[in-house]
Order: sequence, then C-alpha cells, then structure tokens
Amino acid sequence: MTKEQTVDKQAVQATPNLTPAQEALQALWDEHLRHEFATHNTEDTLATMVKDAYVNHIPVMTGGVGKPALREFYAKYFIPQMPPDLELTPISRTIGTDRLVDEMVAKFTHTVRMDWMLPGIAPTGKRVEVAVVTIVQFRDGKLAHEHIYWDQASVLVQIGLLDAGKLPVVGVDSARKLMNRSLPSNTLIDRASHSN
Repeated sequence: MTKEQTVDKQAVQATPNLTPAQEALQALWDEHLRHEFATHNTEDTLATMVKDAYVNHIPVMTGGVGKPALREFYAKYFIPQMPPDLELTPISRTIGTDRLVDEMVAKFTHTVRMDWMLPGIAPTGKRVEVAVVTIVQFRDGKLAHEHIYWDQASVLVQIGLLDAGKLPVVGVDSARKLMNRSLPSNTLIDRASHSN
C-alpha cells in the first residue's frame, strides 16, 4: 500500500515524511511551474515533460497532446497570455507514487487576452479569483499529463458574462469560501427558497 501525503502547500518545502520519490515529484512539478509562471520559458517548461505529454484545461478543452502541440500552446497562448498580476495561492497538495494534486486559488485582473481560459473574450479589466485543481501524472521521471479544473461559471460571473442573480452560480464567493470556511454555506439554496 502506498503512503500518500496531503500537505499545506505553504509548508511544502519543510514538510517531513515525504519519501525521496515524492520529494522528486514535488521538485519536478515546482520546476515546471517556475518555468511557466516565473521564467516564462516554453522550452524549459517542455523539458520537464515526456515526449507524448498532454495538457487539458477541462472547462474549455485547451492545451495539447505531444510536444509539438504543447510547444505551440505554451508559446502562443498560455505563457504570453498570462495576466501580469496573476498569483496562485496554495491550499493543499497531495502526493502519491506517480501523481500529484494541487489545490489553489488563482487571482488575476483580466487585462490581457486569455484564450487558454477565456477563448475569444477581449480583456474586461475585471478582477477574478477562482479555485483551481491540477492533477499531474508522472512517467519516467517527467510530467506525462496535467488535468486542470476550475469553475468556469464563477469566472464568467466575475467578468460580467453570466448573471449570478438569474442562475444557480456564484462568482468570487466560491474561491473565498475555499479560503475561509466560516463564510456562509447554502446561500444559493437560501436564495432559491426565498424566491419561491
């Protein structure tokens, strides 16, 4: 039976009890993130991945399969279309033998075109906070795939394309509830029961 570790990502560097193999997965993932979000280097990002790696941003099906497609995706859409104020706030990290799961909150101002998240939508200048979950599979000492999930309805509410007052969706409250469990639950149920 494989021992898995769930850790508070803010304490990831000092977390005891990770096996050397788990530490290696964590280091590789952190290197991959550094190249995406800090150095903005497509080739260094791809160097952390297997030849047939794939990335799937589940809500909008952006990404690619194989290094040629990923090279185009990272170089044309993902890295140059990163809002300059984007920040990722870690919530949790789970590491197994060949898989890592990160839970975080992404915060940014929609000041640039972001076809990887909002295909075809011009910058709105709106502030966005959204919960994100990334599931990373490793193979042969490199990243094999990334499945990345977020609540697209929450993003669309925050940039003004969905009316949360008319649909059972929320905007920024979704990410804020993740970061602060004392915020109220069941607000959409309460709203629906008061409108009937």
